Amino acid sequence: MEGRVAERLRGALGPLGLEAHAFKVGWYNAVLQPAFHLPYPDDTLAFVVLSTPSMFDKALKPFVNKERLKIIRDPVDQCISHHLSRVKEKFPDQRVDVMFDYEMLPSRKPKFLAQTAAHVAGAAYYYQRKDVKLDLWGKKKIFGVCIHPKYGGWFAIRGLLLFPDIQVPFLEQPSPVDCVSTEEKRIELLEQFNFHWQDGRYRDIIEVKERYSEEQKAYFATPPAERLRLLGLSQ
Repeated sequence: MEGRVAERLRGALGPLGLEAHAFKVGWYNAVLQPAFHLPYPDDTLAFVVLSTPSMFDKALKPFVNKERLKIIRDPVDQCISHHLSRVKEKFPDQRVDVMFDYEMLPSRKPKFLAQTAAHVAGAAYYYQRKDVKLDLWGKKKIFGVCIHPKYGGWFAIRGLLLFPDIQVPFLEQPSPVDCVSTEEKRIELLEQFNFHWQDGRYRDIIEVKERYSEEQKAYFATPPAERLRLLGLSQ
């Protein structure tokens, strides 16, 4: 069953520059405190959805051109929301729950922890402080970061698709590719991400197959309030 769903998702999302990676809710819940658990049985089928560098040209720009009068909040969020809602239509006989990376619970906690979901699904490796033996940071808070084996840091985790009626007890868990495998590189990655994230060097910690275009870099470097102008939209 998982294979059929995955194939249908690839057909719908691939042409938009989006990837979907399957996981079981239980894999995710097993590595988190109960406060962050997804409220579904362990064997429930879920997919984490990533945007790759080509999403900007394949999905965002066409969406903005078509929907320009209806864009009232962040264009990327609206574009992803639009396309994932349309994916639900591809499964008329299934319940499909969608969670987006920007959604919060009433407690102000995120609805899901995006980097953990990407790691347990084998989509991208979540490098954290605990992955470094020589911890140089003392009392500083050090945030972890996901690295994709193909795109390095040039990608984003956008949402989850959950299929509450599909149980996949025999789904095998893939390991994410440990592409930043030396201690030195991991320290460099966490340093760059935590202290110099604006310059984006952490994204190129590995050889990447594709990165954001100059236009896309400029877009994401622009404060959200001014991005609409960049796309030729008025506030």
